[in-house]
Amino acid sequence: MKSFMGRNFLLMNDIAKELYHEVAADLPIIDYHCHISAQEIWEDRKFKNITEVWLGGDHYKWRIMRANGVDEKYITGDAEDYEKFRKFAETLPLAVGNPLYHWSHLELRRYFGYEGALNAETADTVWELCNDRLKDEMMSARNIIRRSNVEVVCTTDDPADTLEFHDLLQKDRTVDFRVLPAWRPDKAMNIELPGFSEYIERLGNAAHVNITDWKTLLKALDKRLSFFASLGCFVSDHGIDYVPYEPADEKTVDQVFQKALSGAILQEKEVRIYKTAFLLAMGREYAKRGMAMQLHFGTKRNNNTAMFEKLGPDTGYDSIGAAVPYAELANFLNDLEKTGELPKTIVYSLHPGDNAEIETILGCFQGGEIVGKMQHGSAWWFNDHKNGMRAQLESYAASGVLGTFIGMLTDSRSFLSYTRHEYFRRILCNYIGELVENGEYPYDERMLEKLVEGICYYNAKKYFGL
Repeated sequence: MKSFMGRNFLLMNDIAKELYHEVAADLPIIDYHCHISAQEIWEDRKFKNITEVWLGGDHYKWRIMRANGVDEKYITGDAEDYEKFRKFAETLPLAVGNPLYHWSHLELRRYFGYEGALNAETADTVWELCNDRLKDEMMSARNIIRRSNVEVVCTTDDPADTLEFHDLLQKDRTVDFRVLPAWRPDKAMNIELPGFSEYIERLGNAAHVNITDWKTLLKALDKRLSFFASLGCFVSDHGIDYVPYEPADEKTVDQVFQKALSGAILQEKEVRIYKTAFLLAMGREYAKRGMAMQLHFGTKRNNNTAMFEKLGPDTGYDSIGAAVPYAELANFLNDLEKTGELPKTIVYSLHPGDNAEIETILGCFQGGEIVGKMQHGSAWWFNDHKNGMRAQLESYAASGVLGTFIGMLTDSRSFLSYTRHEYFRRILCNYIGELVENGEYPYDERMLEKLVEGICYYNAKKYFGL
């Protein structure tokens, strides 16, 4: 029996151990998509206790606590931080097989030096140990990033945001890693949601453009995108239910846009017309600027309306959505490709069975002298567990060129989530090691080293032009 999460955790063969410990473990991290706060990095936030840094804003942990019957006051409510931590400690041992069990213990080991298992009996020991460690300057927001060997952090930012903290960080010569904005224009795309016209006014104010029609909207977005680019933005991100494809002429798109600004209710086809035009326009801008486009889809959000009204979005009430119409993704990509305006694209689906569809569609649009131009993004959200990561890697290898993959990202709101890169790297090395051990790939040390280095670090560095 192996020791609990020991040195060779998830490494089941000798080649895997060699690749992880000698190649992957110490490579820097390019975190090209996350949700941590640039303001908290600028302020170099200190955390008063483990609950604050660990449970605050982490809807992954909130979901398993709810499943264990924990009252909401111990999750997002007004209970004391110690009580919230104890409820999580009581819940975690029941989450056998859940990636949270592994992530949580990796975080306890790497940042706090705790080698045991968290449960009700050890909760007080862990509470005191972690809180004592958090008093150390090395556990501030900036120092957590440094000690995690992070080279680049891309936050998630709205086009109307001021980006003032990105500006301050880039002027601060004591910051020895890069913090860059990523363009997330979902509010400008979600024409059917309440508050759309108010948001468009806010966007116009930020761009100093009076947005009255489709053309002035594009003008405002262009100005804001230029501002983002001036602060180093090289990647966008779209959180969408699916990739729409309902092409229409500019006059029709303008009519739909102005109808929405008037407060009128749109028909479903009108929503699709606007969203198609919006996403195509953004894709063309990304291509022109050499930016990468990320598409996250397959989600059904805010399913529990009572809790949504109480707590708001991103609180643990989203799920895998309806089946994705992949013909529309293909048509959307084809529209951009026909005019030579298809940007570098990274596609993620929340559906675990969609890997083959993604791989085969993306394979139709590779090329343009860009290595791995069309990327199947790493296993995302409900799929970023051991089996989901393994399935994504196997699909990438079977239908694409795994050696061009740009690897892992945290997609997290927590400063402690960089251990997810370790988790991914161990799974990757074990998979490649198996192929070698089984005689399916040669034991060529230099080639194996190159593969692992590329997937863990260098491919992303080249892909994003860093």
